[in-house]
Amino acid sequence: MKDRAQAPAASPALAGPALANLASALPPHLWFGVSAVFHYLGPAFAVLLFPHVGVLGMAWLRIASAALVFAPLTRPWTVFARANRSTRLLLLAFGACLGIMNCSFYLALDRLPISLVAAIEFVGTIGVALVGLRSPRNLAALAVAVTGTLLLIDVKWSSDPVGLFWAFLNGALFVFYIVLGHRVARAGAGDGIAGLGAAMAVAFLIVLPVGFADALPAFSAPTLLIAAIGVGICSSVIPYICDQLAMSRLPRSSFALMLSLLPVTATLIGIVVLRQIPSLTDCLGIALVVAGVAFHKPAPQTNEA
Repeated sequence: MKDRAQAPAASPALAGPALANLASALPPHLWFGVSAVFHYLGPAFAVLLFPHVGVLGMAWLRIASAALVFAPLTRPWTVFARANRSTRLLLLAFGACLGIMNCSFYLALDRLPISLVAAIEFVGTIGVALVGLRSPRNLAALAVAVTGTLLLIDVKWSSDPVGLFWAFLNGALFVFYIVLGHRVARAGAGDGIAGLGAAMAVAFLIVLPVGFADALPAFSAPTLLIAAIGVGICSSVIPYICDQLAMSRLPRSSFALMLSLLPVTATLIGIVVLRQIPSLTDCLGIALVVAGVAFHKPAPQTNEA
């Protein structure tokens, strides 16, 4: 019994042998592509639920449903028990970032066009990309991708200072999401997905007193509750897992550059779901973003701080 207690236990992570093998077999760019699609599918459905459960209620339901999905698969209490002090602090910071970022994102979407929120969010990722894109080729790739993104998002400024505050807060926290998420993907937290599950539990505890009252109507309407859980899975389970699988194999700067593909996926979702046909300018923007990402050459992986 003593030997059994001292034996190294299996990782509680969602990424078991089968998923680990699949993650290694598929290119990280494919995982990012899946994340990019769900990055906008989730918010598109969430906005439709705002009138029923409120903005913060929807944020609460999103995080709560994601935390409940992760809990039995990653056992966050075990991850925290096994982690050292620095890793625990990393997971706490990542969880706080996830909780506040999701709330500020929805609060911004409630007041501003998604194109403006996306533009403000993208500004921070440019800085992250610039830090690591040291070669002339990669700087040129970034310039091409940024040009394409600006053509796509068609930014129209807003006179809503409250909405802009939430949008800029979300943009700043999105930078922290990239930095902290990249560290979690490569830190000793079991693995990235196990660390993500632990961080999501922290995020749930943070938003618990914030949106619970607004979310209560969903518990008396099964259809609404199922829809909210679907939003949580689309917004915080599938894309965050795919981000971790991509971050574990991509330099942080490369991942930040690839975020310029998000407006492309938003445009494609608009075509398929909303029948919004892109203009010639939109098509040019898509071509430039794809060209910039394709031209970029990832640097050898290093232990980025």
